[in-house]
Amino acid sequence: MTERSHGAGVVELIDMILKDDLALENAKPWRRAIPVGREGGHEISIRAYGSSVLVAGASGGGKSTLVAGLLESLVERKYQVCLIDPEGDYEAWPDAITVGDEKHAPSVDQIVQALKKPGSQVVANLIGMAVPDRPDFFMSLLPRLQEMRMRTGRPHWLVIDEAHHLLPCGWAPASAALAGELNNLILITVHPDHVAPPALRAVDVVFAVGPSAEKVMKGFAEATGIRLPETGSKDLPSGEALVWFHDSQDFRHVEFAPSSTERQRHKRKYALGELGQDRSFFFRGSRGQLNLRAQNLMVFLQLAEGVDDETWLHHLKRGDYSKWFREGIKDEALAQEVAQIEENGALDPRSSREKVKRAIEERYTAPA
Repeated sequence: MTERSHGAGVVELIDMILKDDLALENAKPWRRAIPVGREGGHEISIRAYGSSVLVAGASGGGKSTLVAGLLESLVERKYQVCLIDPEGDYEAWPDAITVGDEKHAPSVDQIVQALKKPGSQVVANLIGMAVPDRPDFFMSLLPRLQEMRMRTGRPHWLVIDEAHHLLPCGWAPASAALAGELNNLILITVHPDHVAPPALRAVDVVFAVGPSAEKVMKGFAEATGIRLPETGSKDLPSGEALVWFHDSQDFRHVEFAPSSTERQRHKRKYALGELGQDRSFFFRGSRGQLNLRAQNLMVFLQLAEGVDDETWLHHLKRGDYSKWFREGIKDEALAQEVAQIEENGALDPRSSREKVKRAIEERYTAPA
């Protein structure tokens, strides 16, 4: 807001731009700040322009809840979001245009075209793209998004899920100018120390969630060379994040902003998509004689049907199936049901296979 009106107000604005490019104005709390939660009785917000955010922590620690609240706040304030979704987690984000699916990878032109309408929220679903191809694809998309921002100011926010896949440690921006434009960015990752340092150095707000929040902060500090205050080892309660702001000497303990529509984890990615090597299941056998990779649940069922009884029972008795469903597929209910099958020593190979198959098919849609 300018103090003067009409032409005098325009002159005032020009003077502020020439002086510091509105840096002082952006630093002030204002009505378009993005609320992220509360600390005690005080609302905690991030700047609507110029901030870059890292949301990091172990799976199940609360990243999804926190990001859902952030996205909702951005959309309510009429900001356009482009969300890069490597694993199909955001297919059903309300009122968003999704480009790409498990069978068809999106193109850069399709994403840019979808963003041309100012009111559209766009999800680039990369689940149909091979994991090794994703970083190069993102590197071809980023300059187009930055060029669009230069012309139109949009998309206002770029959200990158699984950031350690798209911006791996070896990534370097094509130019210093491109590195300088890494703002209004939300990076989401389990492993901040696996994300490219140039991207991490653009971050000025870090949200660490889950029982190892202090390790997340230490990993960020080591990757960037930034000195952070001591965190202590206090476990965070559910729904709370350890937060660092670049201009603060202390960490904040922030309760997440509530979200009226929590993002649901979408099952199609686990049934039909391609999980990375670190998330896949491998039938290896008792002597390591096999190396059969199941990159999703449907492939798992096909391989389970074909492996010999000895291999099937080897993994069953070790509890490998329930462990994968819990850690790789992140389905605790399925893991618990399969764990009971694994513990039932009276089942023969055929019966245990059928029970595991039935447990999967009851929860996931088989391909057409």
